[in-house]
Amino acid sequence: MTDTHTASPGGASPARVRPFKFRGRYFTAITLRIGSGPIDQGFFDALDRHLRQTPQFFEKAPMLIDVEEAGAEVGEANIKTLVSELRARRLLPFGILNATGRLAEAAAASGLILVEAGQDGPLRERAPTQEQVPSRSPEVTARAERVKAKFVGAAAAASPPPAPQNRVVTQPVRSGQVVIADQGDLIVIGPVSSGAELIAAGNIHVYGRLRGRAMAGAHGDESARIFCQALEAELVAIAGHYRTPDNYSDDVRGARVQVSLEDDTLHMSVLG
Repeated sequence: MTDTHTASPGGASPARVRPFKFRGRYFTAITLRIGSGPIDQGFFDALDRHLRQTPQFFEKAPMLIDVEEAGAEVGEANIKTLVSELRARRLLPFGILNATGRLAEAAAASGLILVEAGQDGPLRERAPTQEQVPSRSPEVTARAERVKAKFVGAAAAASPPPAPQNRVVTQPVRSGQVVIADQGDLIVIGPVSSGAELIAAGNIHVYGRLRGRAMAGAHGDESARIFCQALEAELVAIAGHYRTPDNYSDDVRGARVQVSLEDDTLHMSVLG
């Protein structure tokens, strides 16, 4: 039996519409690192004090729970309670890092996905499984590996490392917009409104008033910096270390500022 298609009135066959697409997406999420102490009432009291400092920043924020540094006291029941308490505080925990064994099972039962740490990147087709790879004799395999090593080594010596891909934005960044420079610096020539987000693998330069959120060193580059003509940001962050307006000193508010990271602490200095 052959397939048949109904022709359109003009004689042309109907266009096929792709029903969906798979695409990689880069986004930011807050990571809650659990310390070595117990997850008890004291833990939640401390959490509430922190949330009250910047309630709008944390409300409905996607969150990862990192248990790499968690002590032995943190068990399956603690994870269930933690997820419930976070959601009661209008946070959105969706995944867990560095969980194994029963802890991973408890996290999955609470609706969390198991996330492997690492840099984000574009979606790529999976490598073929062992069953899909045609078998070769040991001699052929060894010869192929020698040829591969020769050409890969020559290519690496001949080609310089890729240059950073900086991004320049020449229009104001408005509330709700998210601007990303995934492989370099982000340069904005204009103001950044409250509610906007700037994310860069490298530095962030704002030639205007910065009122939104600016997150530099998004892949962990602790040497990244943030520069702006007037600091009124809702949040500044470098390599995951952040600061909110409650912790700005009076001399940097509204001033031309440079933000840098030294010894796991953000430093703000007024530019002359």
